[in-house]
Amino acid sequence: MPTSTSSASDAPAKSATGGVQSLERAFDLLERMADAGGEVGLSELSVSSGLPLPTIHRLMRTLVACGYVRQQPNRRYALGPRLIRLGESASRLLGTWARPYLARLVEETGETANMALLDGDEIVYVAQVPSKHSMRMFTEVGRRVLPHSTGVGKALLATTPDDEVRALLARTGMPAATEKTITTPDAFLAALEEVRRAGYAVDDNEQEIGVRCLAVSVPDAPTAAAISISGPAGRVTDAATERIVPVLQQVARELSEALAGTGN
Repeated sequence: MPTSTSSASDAPAKSATGGVQSLERAFDLLERMADAGGEVGLSELSVSSGLPLPTIHRLMRTLVACGYVRQQPNRRYALGPRLIRLGESASRLLGTWARPYLARLVEETGETANMALLDGDEIVYVAQVPSKHSMRMFTEVGRRVLPHSTGVGKALLATTPDDEVRALLARTGMPAATEKTITTPDAFLAALEEVRRAGYAVDDNEQEIGVRCLAVSVPDAPTAAAISISGPAGRVTDAATERIVPVLQQVARELSEALAGTGN
């Protein structure tokens, strides 16, 4: 029987964290591609990652072969369609993980609780726990809306540079859902400044007349996420806001910690 000729040199190189270095590098490249808008050239990746071009080329060949990256006719590389299935499944799981925290929001505030993500230029709702009141708000999970008319949209864009926000608004337009909807970039940027100052966002009859929403971002989430409560304007008053916002902020911090610990 032949003896094994494998050696330590055949094993994948380990990173400083104890993981497989090539895997860590591959995922880092995918995230850099996403940060760059989904399409980049090898030289751009080399500059941003600090990896040599031959290493990047080898990793990209593997990602292309697996369908997670595709090479464009212009020789640049783009995120591949196989990532869509992973992203959709991860979004559903994120909503599942968030539900106990949303349920706590409902218990402590009495209003409907939501979780939303920024997906491209749109807001998508990924989880909801309804209020126990007979008069309550309902947003279908999976619903997509434009960010300029929502509390979660403001919360999610508050940390985005102004020029990127303006570019997003130019792409989506700013149609009025109600007469209270913000419809100019300057007014929206002023609203984002108020979100940064106050630490939370408000949708005051801007998506639907008679409905107020309070929202905060989930700090350090693996993808841009926000949680919110929504209810009739007659219940979500300024006095109620003072009571609800600290609860929202605390639950967001706890959800952030839970997501950071997932898989450990």
